[in-house]
Amino acid sequence: VEVDLETGQTEVLRLAAAHDVGRAINPDIVEGQIHGSVLQGIGYALSEQIVYDKKGRQAQDSFHKYYLPTILETPDIDVILVETNEPSGPFGAKGVGECGLVPTAAAIANAVSHATGIRFHEIPITEEKMLEAIKKEKE
Repeated sequence: VEVDLETGQTEVLRLAAAHDVGRAINPDIVEGQIHGSVLQGIGYALSEQIVYDKKGRQAQDSFHKYYLPTILETPDIDVILVETNEPSGPFGAKGVGECGLVPTAAAIANAVSHATGIRFHEIPITEEKMLEAIKKEKE
């Protein structure tokens, strides 16, 4: 990751995702599923959060206020398919739909900590949270 200490913006530059997929019946589709879940993990780690107003209604009423990663935030993703024998899966396959979501968020949080020396215990690590943490570190 690269963290801009003046703006609080974090950019994921490159990411490797290795997954035990059982038997990859169609490797291109499996890789696409992993790419999608990794991008979800990036949003989970850096931008996606639900905010409620004082009346308990969701404050984000459009995608302009709920920040999803776009192609512009998509890093180089190296997908490594680890094929194993999965006797309980169909034709030896395993589900891979969202397998990259949680480990991606954790990996990004650790990379941010390594880059800045600041450990975050909650996600998303938004620009505002990053700037607040940087300010506390300087005090």
